[in-house]
Amino acid sequence: MQNKQENFFIRFFKGVIIALGFILPGVSGGVLAAILGIYERLLHFMAHFRKNFKKDFMFFLPVGIGGIVGIGLLSKPLEFLLEHYQVIVLWGFAGAIIGTLPALIKESTSRKKRDLVDIIWFLAMLILGGLFLFFMSEIFGTIPANFIGFVIAGMLIALGVLVPGLSPSNLLLILGLYSPMLTGFKNFDIIGVFLPIAIGGAVSMILFSKGMEFLIQHHHSRVYHFILGIVVASTILILIPNPYSEETISYAGITTTTIVISVVTFILGALLGLWMSKLEDKYK
Repeated sequence: MQNKQENFFIRFFKGVIIALGFILPGVSGGVLAAILGIYERLLHFMAHFRKNFKKDFMFFLPVGIGGIVGIGLLSKPLEFLLEHYQVIVLWGFAGAIIGTLPALIKESTSRKKRDLVDIIWFLAMLILGGLFLFFMSEIFGTIPANFIGFVIAGMLIALGVLVPGLSPSNLLLILGLYSPMLTGFKNFDIIGVFLPIAIGGAVSMILFSKGMEFLIQHHHSRVYHFILGIVVASTILILIPNPYSEETISYAGITTTTIVISVVTFILGALLGLWMSKLEDKYK
């Protein structure tokens, strides 16, 4: 019974962490799910919804509850922290991502040894993916923050789970939907925000989950090196000011105290990431 309770709590906590991938710019819920060891099972569940439905549903129930709780509880303080302590918060989360990279690197070679093509995939995604994310605001426009707009937001959020490395928050920032979404989450706007996002997410899962499962099964190493390249690129971009984005990190007026605290939060974040990876090894 104790192990079941511990597993429930760990999966709930993972849901809270994955929720950050929905609301924190530069972070992918899919990458967090992959790092936390539940990405492939989630993908299989969505691609084969009727197979082992009860077992998989009960497994992901605490994850879903944790995600909803995480979105509701973290949106308001995150909005406040990003407004007043942006540099410290973003450096802390970048550290957490760096701390989880060893687990992702280990997973990338879990089925076969790394080869030259894997390295090319990694470098290509690191450079090309980074450039795409950096200039994204020059490519896309804005979308009205209404019911249809949030359906689109839900589709992008689901893609951020299905395609590890894709940060939906980055896209939503560029499309003008991020701030309205965060406000809706903070206010628990069920009809205006949660419902259309859920609809859009369900549509994405149905349309694209089988394709991603096929890629994972047949090109596992390639997919994970793709993920690694995007993760490293997006983590770097979190910490670099982007003149093409209105909500990019800003170092204007930064003090020595802020620098010191940012370094500390980066280290603490890295330790947290390593700890979460060890937890996954223990309870996998």
